[in-house]
Amino acid sequence: MTRIKTKKDQRFNVILTAAMVIIMVITTYPVWYCVINSLNNAEAIARYGFATFLPQEVSFESWRSVLKNPDIFRAFGITLSRTVIVTVLQTVITAMFAYGFSKRNLSGKKFYTVIGFVSMYLNGGVIAYFILFSAMHIYNTYWVYILPCLFGGFYNVIIFNTNFKAIPDSLFESARIDGASEYTVFFKIVFPLSKPVISALGIFTAVGTWNDYTQTLYYTQSAEIQTLSYYMLSITKASASAAALGETMSAGASSILTTISSSASNYKTIELACMVLSALPLIIIYPFAQKFFEKGVMVGSVKG
Repeated sequence: MTRIKTKKDQRFNVILTAAMVIIMVITTYPVWYCVINSLNNAEAIARYGFATFLPQEVSFESWRSVLKNPDIFRAFGITLSRTVIVTVLQTVITAMFAYGFSKRNLSGKKFYTVIGFVSMYLNGGVIAYFILFSAMHIYNTYWVYILPCLFGGFYNVIIFNTNFKAIPDSLFESARIDGASEYTVFFKIVFPLSKPVISALGIFTAVGTWNDYTQTLYYTQSAEIQTLSYYMLSITKASASAAALGETMSAGASSILTTISSSASNYKTIELACMVLSALPLIIIYPFAQKFFEKGVMVGSVKG
């Protein structure tokens, strides 16, 4: 039987709907802002400023510049390959570690727990990592994006551990009676039953890896292996430099100032086009993983 809604419930639904619409607008408007201004004419931006809702003069020049630039596509390919490799390997390796860590008969478990919690709050810092990567001969190579990221950290271990403890022990016992090894138990039983939490942590890992630029900034020098996020940072700096140069020009040099202003606007529209291009893969992938995302977050939030 359907419960008749009271006026209090109706008011609550109206307020909740209005709040969700406001949150949705606040969340989606930055993306819309980037899209419309990446399609805006640089000269129109120099004259009127950035558009608010629709471009003043539609122009695809910024997108042509982006799509014709081989450096952007190289950075995009490096970022994409790095994200896929790190997400898959980090999720599998961290899950395997957490599976072993979840065993009650694990020798030295208290020691591993202390080390794990210490690692959550303390690390060696950039200089220590620089020395380590140089000693490993992975500095300024593609492997600096992969090897240091193979383990997802102890926080992810805790979430996996909570999920693994929720699996009935009878499944493990029956599998071992049938002669299954630990690897078979993990990949045939534990892994399939952990799809929600694996998907949730996989999304977090993919987003963090895709948006990371610090590895490129600190541990590489070659432009051949720079990531898309670092490339966007370079464009942002170039745009800020062009704008700062325009502000330092004298008032008498109006023609030069106009050129500088237009150049700064052009850098800005290219920057916004790069932002949209960078965000598109995650926007496309997220709906396919959404059905597991909420369930996985809830599984990880329940203390076992």
